[in-house]
Amino acid sequence: MISLGMQQALTVVKTVDFGVYLAENAGDGERVLLPQKQVPPGTKEGDRLEVFIYKDSRDRLIATVREPLITLGKTAVLKVKQVTKIGAFLDWGLEKDLLLPYHEQTERVREGQECLVALYVDKSSRLCATMKVYHYLSQKPPYVVGDQVKGRVYETSGNFGVFVAVDDKYSALIPLREAQGTYRPGMILDLRVTEVKEDGKMNVTNRRKAYLQMDEDAEMVLGVIQEFAGVLPFDDKASPQVIQREFGLSKNAFKRAVGRLLKEGKVEIRDGRIYEK
Repeated sequence: MISLGMQQALTVVKTVDFGVYLAENAGDGERVLLPQKQVPPGTKEGDRLEVFIYKDSRDRLIATVREPLITLGKTAVLKVKQVTKIGAFLDWGLEKDLLLPYHEQTERVREGQECLVALYVDKSSRLCATMKVYHYLSQKPPYVVGDQVKGRVYETSGNFGVFVAVDDKYSALIPLREAQGTYRPGMILDLRVTEVKEDGKMNVTNRRKAYLQMDEDAEMVLGVIQEFAGVLPFDDKASPQVIQREFGLSKNAFKRAVGRLLKEGKVEIRDGRIYEK
């Protein structure tokens, strides 16, 4: 079987002026053309060639000896060559660029941008790219809790947090309670593994360990109090939702930061409010 989007070894079964026809075996009726400019010198019938199968501009199966940057069901970081009315076209190492449809973009991409995508076959049996890579990422990470890793943001969720591809390959999540700041698809983050679940999914954070992060959080909290004219209209007993909205911190991190400010004599708590001293 000749497989679209895959590299495979096929046999040369016929030579013509414009190339050679390939099949799995000499007697097979299913054949694909390898254009003449792609045929290695000295190729003859019976030879086995390693090729990649995709579709040409007329939607016909075609073979190439060039190795693509991505194959079916895999992920890769590809550069945007052009943005058009139907989507973006990506450089994947072949003559015909790869379409990234608008409905498969987690954010609008621009020319020259690099984006993490997976390769899939659409409803019209064409190869396309998608930025919705969650189901294509590996859930067999080689990491343990405490490891420092690099991850690429590929999607954000107001319910779950920030979805990250560690090493552009492994599935990971910055939980909502840890997702402090602004995140955009494509951002590269230095992360620490905080949990590896039984199913292989990882939780990660770009915050340092609590005792190292506390001073930074305290300065940030004090800055927000100053923005409230020195009086925060709630204290450290506020709901986690309010704390997350105003500071992007978990309740525990907020309480540690306020505790540091109290210890340093920079704030005081009265009447359910936090006052700058």
